[in-house]
Amino acid sequence: MLSNRSDIGRSGRRMKNEINVVPYIDVMLVLLVIFMVTAPMITPGLINLPSVGQAAEVPAAPIEVQISEDGSIALRRREAGAQFEKIDSQNLVSEVQSRLTADTPVVIAADGKVPYESVMKVMDQLRSNGVTRLGLLVDQKSGTEVQKK
Repeated sequence: MLSNRSDIGRSGRRMKNEINVVPYIDVMLVLLVIFMVTAPMITPGLINLPSVGQAAEVPAAPIEVQISEDGSIALRRREAGAQFEKIDSQNLVSEVQSRLTADTPVVIAADGKVPYESVMKVMDQLRSNGVTRLGLLVDQKSGTEVQKK
């Protein structure tokens, strides 16, 4: 009989090969409550983008880079009677830098159907090569036209 009791005692104290996940679930629920309470307190970042009617006037004589719908690039000095000269995208930076002075801004006029990525590539190409005064050209509309839309 003594041997039967020792067998019972041994089987009741076996090691379990399982992970007790109850404490992890408790921690997860506490973290969930903390995030649910703090999330409404965080203010989202607001971006105030200017509408087309509020855009600033273009400076006196900027260099205008025009990107047409087919992706071709043209360049001109924005003055009366100046004509666009088609240039290759590889020569864009050298052409702009040859016409650039310290206070001359560069504006990009892109067709509305040009992909956003193409415009950003041109902007990045100019910025990475030292063009600091860079902007986008938009059609100016009066305040009443903007409000009607």
